[in-house]
Amino acid sequence: MDNQKKNPAKTWKIISIVLAVALIAVSCTWAITANTSQPAKCDSDTSVSESVDKADGDKTEADALSLWTEKAPLKTELTEYIKTITDKDSKDFIPVENRIAVFDMDGTLCCETDPGYFDHKLLYHRVMEDPDYKDKASDEEKATAARIKEYFDTGEYPEDLGVAHGKAVAAAFKGMTVDEFDAYVKAYRDQPAAGYNNLTNGQAFYKPMLQVIEYLKANDFKVYIVSGTDRLITRGLAEGTVDIPLSQMIGSDESLVATNQGDEDGLNYTFSKDDKLVTGGDFLIKNLKMNKVSVIEQEIGVQPVLAFGNSSGDFAMANYTITNNKYKTGAYMLCCDDTERENGKVEKAEKMRKNCEENGYTAVSMKDDWTTIYGEDVTRK
Repeated sequence: MDNQKKNPAKTWKIISIVLAVALIAVSCTWAITANTSQPAKCDSDTSVSESVDKADGDKTEADALSLWTEKAPLKTELTEYIKTITDKDSKDFIPVENRIAVFDMDGTLCCETDPGYFDHKLLYHRVMEDPDYKDKASDEEKATAARIKEYFDTGEYPEDLGVAHGKAVAAAFKGMTVDEFDAYVKAYRDQPAAGYNNLTNGQAFYKPMLQVIEYLKANDFKVYIVSGTDRLITRGLAEGTVDIPLSQMIGSDESLVATNQGDEDGLNYTFSKDDKLVTGGDFLIKNLKMNKVSVIEQEIGVQPVLAFGNSSGDFAMANYTITNNKYKTGAYMLCCDDTERENGKVEKAEKMRKNCEENGYTAVSMKDDWTTIYGEDVTRK
């Protein structure tokens, strides 16, 4: 019957109302979600996130000093030290501007036993082997070179050779521009290391120690090399390997003058547009022992909190660092005790360990603390 049939208009009206309500509900849900900055996390999610962050942090610490064995005292001490002094809530927190670390170079960052200091090998080459200079070398320079050869052969370093060597370097390279001197140093730097396969003089840097420098830099330390080697030679050798500015590489000094200066005192001469800066031929200071302390104050102006060395010439720098310092400090001394991967001297290393015990330094064993020295592809001849 007609009165029992459904009304189509009424049916579509109901459907329209249902769809409108659904559309409004979806729109409200989207708006709420879009205006929520972060979805709520359950406790289990937070716990997992914190665990992952901690794991990543531990991994970063391990990777930073990955070339150090797990039992190495420096690795343990330094990682704990960094955690403490970078924590603003710690009583041992050190402001960034006071995070200063000083490193000796020869024997601390790079090899000094193949067969001796890089700057001594350089001078010997200049005076005795360089075809462009050996016939021009003075008797005094040759006498110093002969003493250097004796040091190479015996391994014993005469007390007064340091100053004699400094004077000979200044004389043998007199008149070179700074750029020419730098190029000469780098050319010799790129020569093969005498006692090793797959290694040049310039590659003979200790990889674990380079890791320490990068680790400190990553934690806002300003790192300086404070070396007994001539400043210009230090820069020429370390540039490109030790990733710090040249202005943070300090060494022994020789005079620098203008090409047209002649015998005029620097107070009476003005550098002109026609001048170049050249080595003046005068040795000024050997940067060892107390002289390292003086130059740190003069050039850095901030007492270091960490010091790294390998010989008695570094003790003054280490003592200055750890004595009367308002911040937490540390001093580390390398012991060249590896006779397989390096030209180690066990007796000398044992003496250094005793010095460390007596003076409050931490001894670093090349043999026991490092998984590699120069890299796995480098072998002794």
